[in-house]
Amino acid sequence: MTEIATRPDQGAINQTGAVINKDAYAQAQDFLPLKGIDYVEFWVGNARQASNYYRALWGYTPTAFSGLETKVRDRASYVMQQNDIRFVFTAPLTPNGEIAEHVAHHGDGVKDIAFSVDDVESAWRETTARGAVSVLEPTEIDGGEDGVLRRSAVRTYGDVIHSFIDRNDYHGAFMPGYRKIKNPAAAAGNLSLLEIDHCVGNVALGEMNKFVDYYRDVFGFSQLIHYDDKVIHTDYSALMSKVMTNGNGRIKFPINEPATGKKKSQIQEYLDWYLSSGCQHVALRTEDIVGTVRQLRENGIEFLGMPHEYYAALPDRVGDVGVPIDTLEELGIEADRDEEGYLLQIFTRPVQDRPTFFFEIIERHGSRGFGVGNFKALFEAIEREQALRGNL
Repeated sequence: MTEIATRPDQGAINQTGAVINKDAYAQAQDFLPLKGIDYVEFWVGNARQASNYYRALWGYTPTAFSGLETKVRDRASYVMQQNDIRFVFTAPLTPNGEIAEHVAHHGDGVKDIAFSVDDVESAWRETTARGAVSVLEPTEIDGGEDGVLRRSAVRTYGDVIHSFIDRNDYHGAFMPGYRKIKNPAAAAGNLSLLEIDHCVGNVALGEMNKFVDYYRDVFGFSQLIHYDDKVIHTDYSALMSKVMTNGNGRIKFPINEPATGKKKSQIQEYLDWYLSSGCQHVALRTEDIVGTVRQLRENGIEFLGMPHEYYAALPDRVGDVGVPIDTLEELGIEADRDEEGYLLQIFTRPVQDRPTFFFEIIERHGSRGFGVGNFKALFEAIEREQALRGNL
């Protein structure tokens, strides 16, 4: 299959060497209209404790619960929300079953990146007809007086799935079988995480193009950016990445694979510890990264650090980004600029014991990129962490 945005007549190579396809949104197909990400579900070892972590440290409000009290016998789930971000944390109640097996194999991790649609049957039919493997055929879930929720689902890389969710005729708690939390405990304040900016998938060496083709052919996505190992590398390790987007730009999925290097890349470390392909990180958009990161640090969230030399070179590389360089250095925030504008970003350390899943906080000012100018410094920061873990 012909790759999008890698030929000279399809994409422009910017000063960093990244291949950018400025027509990606127009090229994306419209046979599968996706309104956005409805929720991301994590399968974890202890959903109650996870929900409290995200409430007390990240500022999410618990909005719904499912478990023994709602006549669900095999799992407990907590729905956590902040603005347009909705996370679900689900844990097994028994030592057997797919959730317990998933957690034992992978540790805590993303199971479902769900899309909001108007027609789950059409979404399921269009994707399975193009080669997607079905997980759940179109189903109506009766919520009684609260109406009907419709859902279907297909597989993607590793054990991750994509659900299609139609809430047009449903007005209850998260889903039938969930109970609304009427008086939730107070969430951490002074945080302004607004929406999911993108979700990054790590796949094994040689599988990146397979899943680029999958999202193009099955979901109608188009390739927005291509970073090869000449762009994303250090003296020791490298990776390759292609960014896929749907037509309205609300869903962006970078797909990473490791590249050959002298030592083990962060992508390979993830694969070694997660034991399969999976979602490496979720980027959360904010309009106040300084205030958000300052509060998260005070709450106890740990971020990757950058050396002083990175910030000393920043004014010449990116110019004015609306925040004093001293403030960026104090908080560890990175900055990058491209032809469309600039962005500010920062990455957490892994948020569970295995060195796998983490978060990115991002503030955009015109730029639709992913901070390619920061990749080398970021990789070196991650390699310092890997060396401390004995995984480099």
